[in-house]
Amino acid sequence: MPSTSPSTTTSRPHVQRRTVVRRSLTLAGLAVFGLPGLAFAQTPAATGSWIGPFAVIAAGIGMAIAAGLCGLGQGRAVASAVDAMARQPGAAARIQTAMIIGLALIESLAIYTLVIALILLFVKGIQFS
Repeated sequence: MPSTSPSTTTSRPHVQRRTVVRRSLTLAGLAVFGLPGLAFAQTPAATGSWIGPFAVIAAGIGMAIAAGLCGLGQGRAVASAVDAMARQPGAAARIQTAMIIGLALIESLAIYTLVIALILLFVKGIQFS
């Protein structure tokens, strides 16, 4: 006889969130600690002429991802802050200050990505010879 109890993921959403966070942290750890070793293990190429087109593509994709995700993050942060201000009007000034600091930090990620994209374009990507 089949069970009529709800599934574990719908009855306990915090378990699903923990799983997502755990997987995200594992992927981030792999990216930070695992992939640089592979990059440094490679022998340098004789000529770097093939890097240019890939640097332009990488700069474009990186900037698109950073801008899109920063926009989503800023929208969610502002929505949460406005919701909190509506619930507690007395704490609106402190919430607004925290929101502005958070938005500045989120926007700084997009600016860092822009700087890296410009470095990729002008150091590796565009060579006029």
